[in-house]
Amino acid sequence: MKQNPLKNMRNFGSLAVLGFAIAGVNNFLIPNVWAFQSQAAANSIVDRQTERRSPDAATQLTKESENRETTTKQTLSSFPSLFWQFNNLPEISSSQLLDVLVRQPDSNNTEREIAAQPEDVARFEKIVQYAKQQNLPDRPIGEIVQAIADNFLGQPYAEGLLDKSGTEKLVVTLDKFDCVLFVETVLAIARGVAVKDYDYQNFVNRIEEQRYLNGKMNGYCSRLHYFSEWINDNQKRQTVENITTQLGGVPMNKQLNFMSQHRSSYPQMVKDEATYQCIVGIEADLAKTTVNYIPTNLIKSIYSQLKPGDIVAVATDVKGLDVTHTGLVYRNADGNMGLIHASPAGQVTVAYDLHRYINRVESAIGIVVARAKTAN
Repeated sequence: MKQNPLKNMRNFGSLAVLGFAIAGVNNFLIPNVWAFQSQAAANSIVDRQTERRSPDAATQLTKESENRETTTKQTLSSFPSLFWQFNNLPEISSSQLLDVLVRQPDSNNTEREIAAQPEDVARFEKIVQYAKQQNLPDRPIGEIVQAIADNFLGQPYAEGLLDKSGTEKLVVTLDKFDCVLFVETVLAIARGVAVKDYDYQNFVNRIEEQRYLNGKMNGYCSRLHYFSEWINDNQKRQTVENITTQLGGVPMNKQLNFMSQHRSSYPQMVKDEATYQCIVGIEADLAKTTVNYIPTNLIKSIYSQLKPGDIVAVATDVKGLDVTHTGLVYRNADGNMGLIHASPAGQVTVAYDLHRYINRVESAIGIVVARAKTAN
């Protein structure tokens, strides 16, 4: 999911989809996570975008019609840590684009302490009570994820929440989201519920673990900007499992280097050579791995293998990016598989049919799927 590459992921132009704006995410969920910006137009669907072209300012890439399922193509912003909107790309300068995808590894630019907002703590406690009343800890982790996600239906989409500060801060919010922040928040709460850990600070710690390299925030570059990087790092810690290959995924055959190729668009990389080299190094590590995805035309055929709560990322054909948007598999009352996500179109909502939704996202070529794992 973006900054800041994962951050989120912001207003990029006319190419695509929710670009995972790396820098934008910093100021939203967690200090350096991506936040995607949605365009003023109601149809725009972009996650983790940056309001001010901070490290993860990716241009909005999508025009999503949500579960209303209009016949027009939807675009999702790319998510190498950036959820961008590539609409009208020719009108966006490369420097603007890169502003969205940078992440900064300045250890002196990190702020670990966060002040818990009373309203967030109250909302957290309300969800915890709901989990206890519904005996959620007794359910499979995927069902817990979906049940927790349901609690956020209708919550507003917000852009650039992680990029509003010049320093790397652990941003946590429970009343508004971009697409990646939504997934991270729901997953962190569900993981706690699964082991009957209802402590708010432990929830915050899980957010940090999921968002940063090796689970620790250490400046801008420690944030997991590219979503493929996010999945790989969380899989190492047994937080999630990448099941794309098991579901018939094929190699993407793409070099992920959007951020380094658009250095002038990322303030952190422009001002700090060390940050730039750090991003280059991360991209070099990603080049050693294979990113697989399930082609759009095969999505329907894997419905029987999907489970509620599975993490879905929209794979894109945007050069240098892996994915542009993210959400969670949603099993409808009739058993059909849909997608619950924070839509730049306005709020957390459910798209009734996953395949139909992805098929309407311009620049989308399929999906990447990861599954939450139960804590040992």
